[in-house]
Amino acid sequence: MKKISVVLATRNEEENIGPCLESVKGIASEIVVVDEHSTDRTREIAKSYGARVYQEPHHNIFHITKQKAMDYATGEWILQLDADERVSPKLAEEIKTVINLDREGLEEHDRKVGMNRIFVRHQRIIEERDGKVGTEGGEIVAFFIPRRNYFLGRAMKYAGTYPDGVIRLGKNGKVHLPAKSVHEQINIKGRVSWFENDLVHLSHPTFHKYMEGMNRYTSLTAAELQKAHVGLGVFTFLNYMFLKPFFVFLKLYFRYKGLLDMFPGFVWSLFSALHFPTAYLKYMESQKNG
Repeated sequence: MKKISVVLATRNEEENIGPCLESVKGIASEIVVVDEHSTDRTREIAKSYGARVYQEPHHNIFHITKQKAMDYATGEWILQLDADERVSPKLAEEIKTVINLDREGLEEHDRKVGMNRIFVRHQRIIEERDGKVGTEGGEIVAFFIPRRNYFLGRAMKYAGTYPDGVIRLGKNGKVHLPAKSVHEQINIKGRVSWFENDLVHLSHPTFHKYMEGMNRYTSLTAAELQKAHVGLGVFTFLNYMFLKPFFVFLKLYFRYKGLLDMFPGFVWSLFSALHFPTAYLKYMESQKNG
């Protein structure tokens, strides 16, 4: 059995860290937690699961802390998780099975998942936005995992929320986070495949929690607008305040069928669209205040 290092970056996650680590106790050879000086019981709970716990100052780009957690890993494979994620029993079994396949078995697995048009389409969208993920040839060294997002108590299926593929498992030494942007993809020295079973994501159990996240991410987007020296003219104003949110809402709610997720689908589509005017107003305010 090949060894798996489960690594997490945390900050005040006492409500989530226990269930997260409980979901991986059957596959983790070691658990590494790098904590940004939590003021709750996060570190204590992590240690109760046998985790090696390190402390790190808080960074606005959380990927810096995530990469430090990956640097401490000693296993052949690294499974990087957020505290609000849960590895489903079926995913845990799939991970154990797939990483212990020989090269021929891995290729067969890759051919099988490559027939899933949803995964292929999702990866194409990611690569159109962020550039090529991994390499064309060589061995398979990392995996996308389809993520099932829960929003306002509902497992979302539409509005662009599924499969929400995230690269969470990779060979040690073959994966690295540039830690330059919250939206970035992980750098991979090799090919990428997919797992079939879902990673459960409980990121927004309440609307209050969702708004906290929205405030954080719109501030990061505002900083990116400032770095890119986005204009403050009339056309740019109209684009960010009206055109972008209008078309994003139409895309998520109608094209991606967010209406089928009922009220949570409407709220998700609406506030995803409002990300742009909110970030632009923050950017305008920062420019006004120098």
